[in-house]
Amino acid sequence: MSEFRLGDVIDDHCIKCRRITNHSIVSIVTAKPAKVRCRTCYHDHDFRNGEAPPSKKDLKKAELFKEVLAAAVPAVTEAVPEAEPEASEKPKKAKARGKKA
Repeated sequence: MSEFRLGDVIDDHCIKCRRITNHSIVSIVTAKPAKVRCRTCYHDHDFRNGEAPPSKKDLKKAELFKEVLAAAVPAVTEAVPEAEPEASEKPKKAKARGKKA
């Protein structure tokens, strides 16, 4: 089935049904379906090639992961120069941490 025609039935992911269902082609642009109508709930939407959109939960996880990586990368680069003290520096005395009486 190389050429699509209006009214042809194809499979696509429906947002309202949240699954892959039969769809009718409503509009065609450059020989590819542009808009389709779900034959189960009759919702019109853009043709998605059967791919489900990423969930909001997955998008939040990815965003938080990127924030953590961005925060961790500068900490790693700053720690490297501190780990190698110069020979001319005197070692610092450790301070006692606790309540003063």
